Amino acid sequence: MAIISYKNVGIHSLSACVPRKVVQNSELDYLIPKEDLDKTIHSIGIRERRVAEKDVCSSDLCYKAAERLFSDYGIERDSIGALIFISQTPDYRQPSTAPSLQDRLGLPKTVMAFDINMACSGYVYGLSIAYSLASQEGIGRVLLLVGETMSKTVSDHDKVTTPLFGDAGTATLIEKGEKYGSSCFVLYSDGSGSDMLRIPYGGYRNPSCREGFERKTDEEGNALGGEQLHMRGMDVFNFGLRVVPSGIKEILKLLDMEIEDVDLIHFHQANRFMTDFFAKKLKFPLERVPYSLEYFGNTSAASIPLNMAYTMYDGSYPRRKHVLMAGFGAGLAWGTAYLSLENLRISQLIEY
Repeated sequence: MAIISYKNVGIHSLSACVPRKVVQNSELDYLIPKEDLDKTIHSIGIRERRVAEKDVCSSDLCYKAAERLFSDYGIERDSIGALIFISQTPDYRQPSTAPSLQDRLGLPKTVMAFDINMACSGYVYGLSIAYSLASQEGIGRVLLLVGETMSKTVSDHDKVTTPLFGDAGTATLIEKGEKYGSSCFVLYSDGSGSDMLRIPYGGYRNPSCREGFERKTDEEGNALGGEQLHMRGMDVFNFGLRVVPSGIKEILKLLDMEIEDVDLIHFHQANRFMTDFFAKKLKFPLERVPYSLEYFGNTSAASIPLNMAYTMYDGSYPRRKHVLMAGFGAGLAWGTAYLSLENLRISQLIEY
């Protein structure tokens, strides 16, 4: 595992943008029998999802979120030294999307800008990199843009993925400052499980071809093509149960803290049954575990910042000094972060 600690770096502000289009999981009775559908919705905790229009990309949602940050907090664009864009649904295979966002946002050409291809652990990984860059004398502030339009990758005839995934874009501004105190990140990976969540075709291992576009029906009746997301649901579920509670225990041990010392845990918004189980296994109060997946679904790497924006904007959860974040997903990759959100500014959620 990688253990990374920082002092005097933190999150200045945060915003999030979701598509206006709302899709109700109760409308999936064409795919899942009504009696099973009600159980599914109750178990995963997702009643509705936001779905981007065909011409809206992850970068568009992140652009809107970033513009809101600049507007709400009077952030000087030339104070940005680095821009990181994290997504598995970029604008193009080539070039990377981050430089185009630098240009769209009117940031100076002195900004370093790059993409990271990460799934549901992406926000925790991205923060660890943003904190590292912001610690440098020659960087200044770091703009971390995390967004996904996972709905574009999912077959509408797949009972496993269709009820889960939604779309969102987020913007997080990281800067130096003594007021932010100490933070720590513990990061892991296990590529032996990379086939649990995968789009098999469309890359360079299996390029786009006729076979990749053919929709095939599996033994469970799910029909999906090779360029759509394939997920082995129970394997992913068991992976989460195996690594997330132990990852949290590991970082608490490193920090010489007890679970009782933690104010909040922001879990990746994957599945309500799963994350409730994490909290119970850790003996952590559920009332200190914020949730937003009921309204937005699993937005992959964007889920933790979206959860923060939605649940904390109105002043809820005022105890924010000792906060844990846990991201986990495709790769396989996972990580836990400890940081303070006492000085965090949050913009009102945008619909686009």
